[in-house]
Amino acid sequence: MTRAGHAALDEELKLLKSVERPAVIKAIAEAREHGDLSENAEYHAAREKQSFIEGRIKELEALLSLADVIDPARLSGAIKFGATVTLVDEDTDEEKTYQIVGEAEADIEKGLLNIKSPLARALIGKEEGDSVEVRTPGGERSYEVLRIRYV
Repeated sequence: MTRAGHAALDEELKLLKSVERPAVIKAIAEAREHGDLSENAEYHAAREKQSFIEGRIKELEALLSLADVIDPARLSGAIKFGATVTLVDEDTDEEKTYQIVGEAEADIEKGLLNIKSPLARALIGKEEGDSVEVRTPGGERSYEVLRIRYV
């Protein structure tokens, strides 16, 4: 995972532990004060939220403990993990920029492309000027690599 991805997950973990967890514990305590727990919707909702928070905390702790943090700024050359790649769709001439990142930090809306995605797998090892054929759920696509940066 990239340094930025590691920092974002670590920040989420700190928020869950220091803000969300205490808030849900307080909400459960308040809901208990309302009486019969079997018909108390507030109590059940708070317990469900607590379950989600605890599960996410465990997931984040596991991800962070096993993470191999890579600093893309120290890399160069052909496309590999951490590269920020500018592509042009050869059919529509639309330019897109993606950074190839780990699964846990991927967010296509923010231009963070999962290393395991079909596009990222097709890009690995390519150089500027290369054409890439990718089979996507929407059909075959052709891209040209315009620029590779490591930041």
